[in-house]
Amino acid sequence: MNEEKKEYSQLTKGTFLIASPEIESGIFHRSVILLCDHNLSGSLGLIINKDIDFEVGENIIELEDLSNPNVELRAGGPTQMNQMLVLHDNAIEHSTSIVEGLSLGGDLEFLQEALLDSEGPKIRLLFGYSTWAAGQLEKEFLNGQWFVCKGCARHVFETDVENIWREVLKEMGGRFASLSMIPDDLSLN
Repeated sequence: MNEEKKEYSQLTKGTFLIASPEIESGIFHRSVILLCDHNLSGSLGLIINKDIDFEVGENIIELEDLSNPNVELRAGGPTQMNQMLVLHDNAIEHSTSIVEGLSLGGDLEFLQEALLDSEGPKIRLLFGYSTWAAGQLEKEFLNGQWFVCKGCARHVFETDVENIWREVLKEMGGRFASLSMIPDDLSLN
């Protein structure tokens, strides 16, 4: 099986989409996306390595009232940026397991308790999400816009947000490790 077909078959729930250096601007520049759903109807993913660049309204979440030190906010994608999605390390009712140690969703009671628990679960609150119509993600992949590798909870919860893109590429090895060394500003090269 050739390498391109092997990678293409990895477009499944729980994989990381890593932006190629060809994506030079916008929210997808150097993004790592956790693919949460991929089927014949389309795809849905959450960017895991972009800090939010807007103020979160206090009616959504009051940051000063958080007791859980394991909570971080991210921009999940360009669609519905006023909608909050929750990634966490608990397998609970009303959530969907994405990969081992990483679930999406939960009910309001879980979220309220987790945010106020000083020893609570690891949580990423993501504002917005990324979607692709049927066949769109496959086309972008075949055009070289995305690389694919197995997703993991470690990069979502433990890797510094600024380093996720580089670290994932390094771990992929070979030509991908070389790409991880490309400076963000090519004039520095």
